[in-house]
Amino acid sequence: MFTFILRRILMLPLVFFGVTVIIVLLMQLLTPAQRAAAYIRSENQANQIPEIIRQYRLDEPWYVQYGFWIGRLANGDLGYSRTTNEPVLTTLKKRLPTTAELAFLAILPVIGVGIWLGTAAALNRDGPIDQVVRVLSIFGWSIPTFVMGIWLLVIFYGLLGWFQPGRISTEFAIQMAAGDFRDFTGFLTLDAVLNGRFDIALDALRHLVLPVITLATVQSAQIMRVMRSSLLDALTEDYVRTAKAKGLPQAVVNQKHARRNALIPVITLSGFVLIQLINGVVITETIFNYPGLGQWAARAALSLDYASVLGFAVFTAVAVVTANLLVDVLYGVIDPRIRYG
Repeated sequence: MFTFILRRILMLPLVFFGVTVIIVLLMQLLTPAQRAAAYIRSENQANQIPEIIRQYRLDEPWYVQYGFWIGRLANGDLGYSRTTNEPVLTTLKKRLPTTAELAFLAILPVIGVGIWLGTAAALNRDGPIDQVVRVLSIFGWSIPTFVMGIWLLVIFYGLLGWFQPGRISTEFAIQMAAGDFRDFTGFLTLDAVLNGRFDIALDALRHLVLPVITLATVQSAQIMRVMRSSLLDALTEDYVRTAKAKGLPQAVVNQKHARRNALIPVITLSGFVLIQLINGVVITETIFNYPGLGQWAARAALSLDYASVLGFAVFTAVAVVTANLLVDVLYGVIDPRIRYG
């Protein structure tokens, strides 16, 4: 198992290299002057574009710029974000826990509910449960994220007034700024509990309801469909019929033999779902005014903030590489044939 994981880890730099090269090449579509704007930290530098171009080698071939950029990246320098008026790395550190909190709370129902409903549909094929799950999966698969988010916002905020956009209510935000509220982890709900402010934790959870439902509804539909199809195929395999012939209880056959093997395609899809969640937070956070990485990236793109867009792309590349590693490791845990192959 150690050798299997080590081989996958050694592949990560190659994957990261490929992704970052593509990102830098895409940035070459911008003019040197536009890229130079990424390094302007004050209004006094606005007239120093030619000097900045020479200093950061923005008029050099792309491979020279890539090497220079990697060197700065190794030193933690990703440029300056004009969107937030601070270094890009600082913005990433501040907003990452906010987005991670949203993504973590969304991934739990995406994976858990998706596998549970997909399993229930397969074990009750053509029954009422199967029909309901299939309708839900088609609905979730066909509806765009931004449409789902707008519907929820109009109904539950505009009409009913149950849930508000943002991350926290204004009154609690004022109390946190004026009081002794300590930031332990960056996860607002957890920090509120650690501070003994359960009212703030509850308010933060209320603000997360609509964004989580938006992300989970769209993404869990894929898990349902793949889990149902994979389990139906597994139930017809010879090893399942052999297990039944040996007299094993149906529940044991379904869970230990059929479902375990049916999870392999679902694990593959889960890696893609995690990547889609990263993309989905850009739209979701913008719709619900949630101050995470996605909202920052959307605003940066609209204002042609080159450094911020590139910083978010690097974060996405790292997340994709990490997700692929986790998927490969789970392969080895679920299927020993893959582990020792």
